[in-house]
Amino acid sequence: MDDVSGLKQLGSRVTEYKYDEPSSSILETFPNKFQDKEYEVRLHFKEFTSLCPKTGQPDFAEIEIIYVPSAKCVETKSLKLYFFAYRNYGSFMETIVNKIMRDLVEVLDPVRCNVIGNFASRGGINLQVIAEHVKQD
Repeated sequence: MDDVSGLKQLGSRVTEYKYDEPSSSILETFPNKFQDKEYEVRLHFKEFTSLCPKTGQPDFAEIEIIYVPSAKCVETKSLKLYFFAYRNYGSFMETIVNKIMRDLVEVLDPVRCNVIGNFASRGGINLQVIAEHVKQD
């Protein structure tokens, strides 16, 4: 049986939405029961939005996370709420992808983690940002 005792958002009848305060404190985790094996977790979020910090115009993206868990895995409802917290958050695309990486590393301490942001075309330019983390032993 999986340990769900630390999860507050999953199964909650009340969900608190924050649209301008992305914080690692939103992310919840559960124990990785297969720490003896190295395996990948792939998460793809197709509805990411944030704001340009200068113009306030919306930026749209698909965010992909690929990580090899160590002791913890990220709970996906909390990840969805974390992504929603960027909706009215003004920041450059490069900053956002690296912040997502930093926050995931902070809560998961994964073996490896890649965050890929595929941002919709602006002015005819597509932007893809890839941030990578490898745990140092």
